[in-house]
Amino acid sequence: MLRRLVLASALVFVSACGDDTPTWEVVQEELPGALLAVWGTSSDDVWAVGADARDGSGPMVIHREGDDWVRVETGQSAGTLWWIHGFEGGPIYMGGEGGMILRYDGSTFELMDTPSTSTVFGLWGASPSEMWAVGGSPSAEGFVWRLRGDTWEAETLPDEIATASAMWKVNGTSASDVWLVGENGVALRWDGSALTQEETGVGSSLFTVHQSGGRFVAVGGIANGVIVELEDDGWHNVTPTGDLVPGLSGVCRGSGEFAVAVGLYGAVFTRGSDGWAEVDLGFYLDQNLHGAWIDPEGGVWAVGGQTLSPTLNEGVLIHRTN
Repeated sequence: MLRRLVLASALVFVSACGDDTPTWEVVQEELPGALLAVWGTSSDDVWAVGADARDGSGPMVIHREGDDWVRVETGQSAGTLWWIHGFEGGPIYMGGEGGMILRYDGSTFELMDTPSTSTVFGLWGASPSEMWAVGGSPSAEGFVWRLRGDTWEAETLPDEIATASAMWKVNGTSASDVWLVGENGVALRWDGSALTQEETGVGSSLFTVHQSGGRFVAVGGIANGVIVELEDDGWHNVTPTGDLVPGLSGVCRGSGEFAVAVGLYGAVFTRGSDGWAEVDLGFYLDQNLHGAWIDPEGGVWAVGGQTLSPTLNEGVLIHRTN
């Protein structure tokens, strides 16, 4: 039986200058495990996954069920989950350390067999039967897996990166239009038959890629953040100039021109018709932000914690009303 523990809501509301001004708030903070990814189907059905809480209950997994936030135990006593992707009506896939991929059907978590014990850093699928998983280890061999039936199988990587780059994330528009990003600015495109490498003009890691309406964006960088967008003629660097942009690890595109990117030191950038600009949250955030998601109503969710510490703790979740 799954155990669920109701979490207290740590709401810190920020005053807005008018009814139409988006408002940021802290929803959860000081969780025992850092939160690394967030996804959902609506503003009332939001999932966040993250680090091993080191309390014997395994990775931090929290779920918004209506007005309540609950911690959900996965049946794994240890391990960190780095990503989550699912489908309305199920299933939900979660991936992390030790080659761990969990499939949740709404009542039961299934630990799936995978080709290796390398860390799964990213998951995405056009449908529950057309799933991708990517990962590896920094400065070591990366991997790309595809789900065929109930079996995860390794996909052939281009020779030039097969032993050089970890792959961090994957996203696409369909089963025949998928982009994968990774270490050293690597970007691979799946056209339905093979993976090919495309130039990004970036030398540092691209940690996350996301699209909405066929408009792709990827973010990365370690000390200095970078944002690249895909146009008809390839990838273009659209990082804001002027002030220093810290390393960015999470990005999500919404409707129209809107998108959000998050990163070190609580940095949040949003995209409008004039491009990307940093956001003043209205409060100080000590933690790094690692992942972001925009719900169908336009609300923004971002998660993080002390992601640069070995313990990956102090989980935090913030929200922006639309």
